[in-house]
Amino acid sequence: MRKSYYLLLAIFAVAIFSCTESSDKPDILVKQLNLSTDYNYSNIHLPAGVGFAGAFNNFEFDPVNGSIIFEEPLHITDKGAALGRVLFYDENLSINNTISCGSCHHQELAFTDGLKFSPGFEGNITHRNTMAFANPISQNNLFWDSRSFSIIDLSLKPVQNHIEMGMENLDYLTEKLNRIEYYPDLFQEAFGDKEITEERISKAMAEFIGSITTSRAKVDQGNLSTVEEIGREIFFSSRAMCSQCHGGGNFAAQDGPGDPYGGGGEFGGGEDLKGTTNIGLELVYQDEGKGNGSFKIPSLRNIAVTGPYMHDGRFTTLEEVIDHYSAGIKPHANLDSKLIDADGSPVRMNFTGAEKTALIAFMNAMTDEEMLTDPKYSNPFE
Repeated sequence: MRKSYYLLLAIFAVAIFSCTESSDKPDILVKQLNLSTDYNYSNIHLPAGVGFAGAFNNFEFDPVNGSIIFEEPLHITDKGAALGRVLFYDENLSINNTISCGSCHHQELAFTDGLKFSPGFEGNITHRNTMAFANPISQNNLFWDSRSFSIIDLSLKPVQNHIEMGMENLDYLTEKLNRIEYYPDLFQEAFGDKEITEERISKAMAEFIGSITTSRAKVDQGNLSTVEEIGREIFFSSRAMCSQCHGGGNFAAQDGPGDPYGGGGEFGGGEDLKGTTNIGLELVYQDEGKGNGSFKIPSLRNIAVTGPYMHDGRFTTLEEVIDHYSAGIKPHANLDSKLIDADGSPVRMNFTGAEKTALIAFMNAMTDEEMLTDPKYSNPFE
């Protein structure tokens, strides 16, 4: 009788231990992977005048030493990016197998999700709008508060985020991926052996994200319609000043060393703004961004498909965005100097209906349909 009692007790203890292990380490999600086609990721196509990560990209200003820290340029390989594509779309990278990077970054929406804020792995909602991918390999500062200075640094932050994917323990992530049948061979192809490490996961994801480029929109082809050309002229005019913030081939913040929204130290001579500015959305910000209501100036490439707009998704349409600049800028103490009139008040551009239509037409011409449909950026599990 006593032997039976101890046997039952032992079985019960094993059952309890097994349940604990299961809750701590959820079973992997079994998925059908389709990598039947080899894609060319290493041949990067960027807009005219835009350089990818190199001598003057992927830098960080060190305010203590007053110097610029450059990161080694990202080298993209076909096999590395192919592995990164699988990692990007795999829900196994979240703690409970429900969210992937691709859950919030949809290719057809220029890697946004069309939502004001996005649901995370337990249904909690993010505090900021999902940012689009617009030639991230050429971007110096990433996220709305510019807290990452390269896509290698960026790649695992959403995975570890306690709202987004919840995989805070990267040792568990590497152990989990080792138990998924397709990963050892993919790491072998990408890196020469089957070892799975945090650094390799980060690099492969960065290679895939870095391979996502947009340079084939109508604005790149030079065949604008009459109304689009009028919008282009307004965009670059001294009255509208759109191009002073959304400049260069990316129509984004000029934030390299020595640029108006970057620099600092020996290259710039002023504060490193990290591509951020305050555009007078509020007099008092609940979310201060990088500080004092300053947020990353985003690229306008594919802007027509990436709404809602701003860090908090407050504007549903491009017309609402233009209305803000036309007559809605608030006199915040940290307002960008370009948006302050000679009398010290916020500028009032007062666009007419026809001017708004032309500006929107020009921004629609920034849509790159090839990027939005290219199968090499698509979900390999579908």
